[in-house]
Amino acid sequence: MKILAVDTATEACSAALLIDDAVASREALVMRGHAEHVLPMVDELLAEAGISLRALDAIAFGRGPGAFTGVRIAVSIAQGLAFGAELPAVPVSDLAALGARALERAAGEWPGAALEALVALDARMAAVYCARVRPHAALGVELLDEALAAPEGAFASALEPGRVRVAAGHGFSAYPELASRLAPAVSATWTDLLPRAVEIARLGARGFAAGLAVSAEAAVPVYLRDDVAQQSGAKRPR
Repeated sequence: MKILAVDTATEACSAALLIDDAVASREALVMRGHAEHVLPMVDELLAEAGISLRALDAIAFGRGPGAFTGVRIAVSIAQGLAFGAELPAVPVSDLAALGARALERAAGEWPGAALEALVALDARMAAVYCARVRPHAALGVELLDEALAAPEGAFASALEPGRVRVAAGHGFSAYPELASRLAPAVSATWTDLLPRAVEIARLGARGFAAGLAVSAEAAVPVYLRDDVAQQSGAKRPR
């Protein structure tokens, strides 16, 4: 399987190319100009692999939530590449990608444990994008309770016992009170982890195999903010 993935939902701008089980990637931390960074990354990855876009199976992309402009850039790039090469697109939650990254690190530290990642990205305006993420045999990860929440309301549901939990994402450094409240329930907190195209490529491949690919025109962003979706004129996914 050959999957190209792009992600620009946060300051971590990245692209990745998955060919069977091998993944090559490019990453950069940027505050703006994501499109100017990620497109050359795509060109480099394809050139190094010696393949064209039309040789791919699909384009995977971080569909959000994240920074409004960044999410739009990833969706637009994925749409353009998919249209041009007549390929399907595979949307991947940025929170799922972050959770997959955290779970992989946790599996190395607690091998064999039942794991769960509590992920939170800074959504500005005293809010976080948050979700619980667990391993899933077919899809790679299971995304639970994806939401926009105030720090005091995030992860408010009771956490069932019997799992080793880790926290990941810059939402925990942006709002220390969130990290403090969850400290008794988590075994580690990794505020440096952000979504990236490597995990989006892997999750995209699993999604493609499971029949979750969509047409280029059906590739839409997920903001989780009603006001942003309305202001952009974008269709709000249900």
